[in-house]
Amino acid sequence: MSSAAVARAPRVAGLLPIALIVALFFLWGVANNLNDVLIAHFRELFTLGDFQAGLVQSAFYLGYFSLAIPAALFMRASGYRAAVLTGLGLYGFGALLFWPAAMAQSYPFFLLALFVIASGLAFLETSANPLIARLGPEETASRRLNLAQAFNPLGSIAGVVLGSHFLLSNPTFLLEEIQAMDPVSLAEWRAAEGVAVHLPYLIVAGVVLGWAVLIRLTRFPPIATQRDVDEGVGTLADFRSLFRERRLMSGVIAQFFYVGAQVGIWSYLIRYAQVAVPAIGEREAANWLTVSLVLFMAGRFVGAALMGRIAALPLLAGVAGIAALLCVAATMIGGSIGVAALVATSFFMSIMYPTIFAESVAGLGPRTKSAAALLVMAIIGGAVLTAAMGAVSDASGSILWAMLVPAGCFLVVLAFALRVGTQRA
Repeated sequence: MSSAAVARAPRVAGLLPIALIVALFFLWGVANNLNDVLIAHFRELFTLGDFQAGLVQSAFYLGYFSLAIPAALFMRASGYRAAVLTGLGLYGFGALLFWPAAMAQSYPFFLLALFVIASGLAFLETSANPLIARLGPEETASRRLNLAQAFNPLGSIAGVVLGSHFLLSNPTFLLEEIQAMDPVSLAEWRAAEGVAVHLPYLIVAGVVLGWAVLIRLTRFPPIATQRDVDEGVGTLADFRSLFRERRLMSGVIAQFFYVGAQVGIWSYLIRYAQVAVPAIGEREAANWLTVSLVLFMAGRFVGAALMGRIAALPLLAGVAGIAALLCVAATMIGGSIGVAALVATSFFMSIMYPTIFAESVAGLGPRTKSAAALLVMAIIGGAVLTAAMGAVSDASGSILWAMLVPAGCFLVVLAFALRVGTQRA
């Protein structure tokens, strides 16, 4: 082996661990956006209202909220890789639970499976996001995290394509047609729909658990396996002290409303498209969701490039204001223009999560891990505000009015960007 090859060997050996961790952004994107198709499927299968169907996201993001701090404490005691393996184990186990849930035809059982999946994702996000944020200079953390998060919408697209293929491939029925079925036909239809639900999750379980094996067998650098030794960092007292960090807490609030807006828009986009343009079928509406995710991914790359010229916070303020206006347009105009406006929000909200995250933990140093847990807990906004959108839709009689909820959420993000930007100046 030449001296040049020897010099390159350690660098090449480090590429596999990096690739395995970056792929986690892809894997949790699959789970997040399978839910968007799942809501449309469950609404028909269990004849649910918009609020009841929105409980899919409530159960899912409750898992994030419940496990974020335990994940951070576990990560402090056992290291990043151990937290990742635990997260992948929970993710895979939750996906496997879709099989008995489908056999039982139980909506609460499905919600339990989603809760377990999200518990695993809480471990993954709590470990991966702060690690990326600290792998380099603090002043470029927002840009770096945006680049890493660009792999997340690739997973989101895969989740929608997978879900559309399995869950929306069968003929759809109106509520009146389902109620008119005889007991035998209804049982056969529900059995077929149940099989359609659990197949994509069995595929996901196989990939996730296989990925866990690869990570377990791969040699990682010390930073991924070492335990925190800083006295007081990551303890319950440390978490309590973080509540006095005004910048961080502003970020937690902004993240709560941002995630609520993102999850709500994507969860009800299929439903919105079918109401705004009645001629659109379920699968065509799902294609609009795929377009949204492509725009979301493009926005991540464009945003990361723009941050080389524009400071992160002014850029965040600009895209938040535009996203709010687009949601108002979707409410007031409707039709094909309303669908286009709602789809376009994905491009502008693409940089929000990583930018809020990085700007919120700036200057916290070793306390970043603990702060990350609080920011991951803020993902509960996806549960609360998606359900709120469903309630608005049911109360008003139109899903169009529900889009005022994410419009208000984006205004909260705008306020965060302006406030933190003023403090930094």
